[in-house]
Amino acid sequence: MTAPLTPPPPPNDRSSHGPVPPPVGAHAMGPANDRHGEQDGTGMLTEIRQAVVALVAVTLSGVLLGLLWWRLAPHVPLVGNVVDESWVVYLKDSEGEQAVGVDGTFTLLALGFGLVSAVVVFLLRRRGGVPLVVALGVGGLLASVLAWRVGVWLGPTQDVIAHAKDVGKGVTFSAPLKLGAKGALLAWPFAALAVHLGLTGLFAPRDPDPDPYGEYLPYYPQGRQGGPGGEKQA
Repeated sequence: MTAPLTPPPPPNDRSSHGPVPPPVGAHAMGPANDRHGEQDGTGMLTEIRQAVVALVAVTLSGVLLGLLWWRLAPHVPLVGNVVDESWVVYLKDSEGEQAVGVDGTFTLLALGFGLVSAVVVFLLRRRGGVPLVVALGVGGLLASVLAWRVGVWLGPTQDVIAHAKDVGKGVTFSAPLKLGAKGALLAWPFAALAVHLGLTGLFAPRDPDPDPYGEYLPYYPQGRQGGPGGEKQA
């Protein structure tokens, strides 16, 4: 005796029977793969262009950091004197902490610039990306080096003996602007990367979960016992 045929489920009805896995060896449709390949290539080029723009913008902003460092850093007082017909220069206040303040001012300003640059880059490109992160870190380091050199260039002359002769014996003058702790150059890139990573983890848009069967044609095996289109033997 033969049982009545079980009608096959509708091809698009996944709610009652669940997703149908693709057959072994099934391949995604060609046009879909081609479209995804084109989109991936175009997206990578766009990310690289945006990363280059961010790198240049962040690096050039180091000029502003150099100006602020030159204006806000404390002055280290020096005094010139003549000993045995030779000019010597020494610190006016040997126990002063102005030199430490110069490094501290640069570090604090660099941290602030790193925070601001990370926020601006994130707001302009919320999805992030490896090229953008690399550009942010490298740009922060280059900007710090540029700021350091700009501040030194704008500060007092490096020839302290000539400066002492110009102002006269026993007259206080400012020492050249100098960055004693070179590790301060890493403050900007570290702050920028940390802040950008935090913003990306908290507020970056999430990609939707892909449908594992969305690009496969429905597959309904025929003639299997108990399957759609099959017969149950009494």
